[in-house]
Amino acid sequence: MIPAAPADAPALAALHAAAFPSAEAWGPDALRLMLEMPGAFGLHAPGQGFALARVAADEAEVLTLAVAPALRRRGLGGALLATAMAGAVARGAAAMFLEVSAGNAAARALYAGAGFIEVGRRRRYYPDGADALVLRRGLIASS
Repeated sequence: MIPAAPADAPALAALHAAAFPSAEAWGPDALRLMLEMPGAFGLHAPGQGFALARVAADEAEVLTLAVAPALRRRGLGGALLATAMAGAVARGAAAMFLEVSAGNAAARALYAGAGFIEVGRRRRYYPDGADALVLRRGLIASS
């Protein structure tokens, strides 16, 4: 896993398109802009998956996490998430948030296994009409 840079946006977009329904896939311009936001950082396993997150003050947010469909259920999503959480702690975050489709059982299981709990819901948030569950997890800096 390596840091993702704005120049990686085309490769990240290809992974995102493979991992998400077409109506939810983010293009290279959107991904590049996200990586250029203050506090944003990305992790990239080339050809396999990536995660984008950002930190503002003491809160972090997972912007997206994508794993190539053929490589799912092998631990990469968990590794990307754990590395994103560690990166958030290193940048001063005390909590991490994310949104996940209520209908995405695999992602919900990943996040629950990592200790995220539901703290809110955004009705009909996704293009298919699914609700977004807002999840939160406290982060503990190791000493």
